[in-house]
Formats: sequence, structure tokens, C-alpha cells
Amino acid sequence: MYKLSFFVPPSHVEQVKSAVFAAGGGRIGAYDQCAWQVLGQGQFRPLDGSQPFLGQTGQVEQVEEWKVELVVADELIAHAVAALKQSHPYETPAYEVWRLEAF
Repeated sequence: MYKLSFFVPPSHVEQVKSAVFAAGGGRIGAYDQCAWQVLGQGQFRPLDGSQPFLGQTGQVEQVEEWKVELVVADELIAHAVAALKQSHPYETPAYEVWRLEAF
């Protein structure tokens, strides 16, 4: 089992979650579409050659973003990450994948 965490603007949070859920993420026992999310503030500065969804090249941008966390079965993690990348509006989405241990 893995934990997948990602950051996404409010305009796309439901779209990205739906894509990851469709790829098999967020299943716990007899439940699906399980996730935890919190609204926060992200920061980045687009560099030369970037094509930012938000902001301007060379300027620090601070934006509202949702952090979404959910679990994904071992055999589905590659599909879930691919769905995240395909549905996300950012040129380079920020995400984390953590392997979970069973006790």
C-alpha cells in the first residue's frame, strides 16, 4: 500500500481527485473515494522556459492549493500517478508517494 499526496489549485481539486479515484486510488476496505484534504498556501517562481498555469516568469507567486492525501494499492500506484499527472493543470505537479508498512 502507498500513500499518495498532491497539491492542486481549488479550480481543479475535484477533477484531479476523480481521475485518481477512477485509477483505483482511495480504496480502504469496503469504502472507496477515501481522501483527506486541507486548504493551504503554496509558493513557486516560474523560471525561464516554463509555461506556468498561474503566475509570471521570474516572479514569486503565492496561491491557494489543496493538499490531498489518499492510499493506493501496490498494483495501482503507477496508474494513479499517471492519472494525477494527466488531469492536473500544472506543468509540473507537486506530489509525493510513500510506501506504507502493514503491521
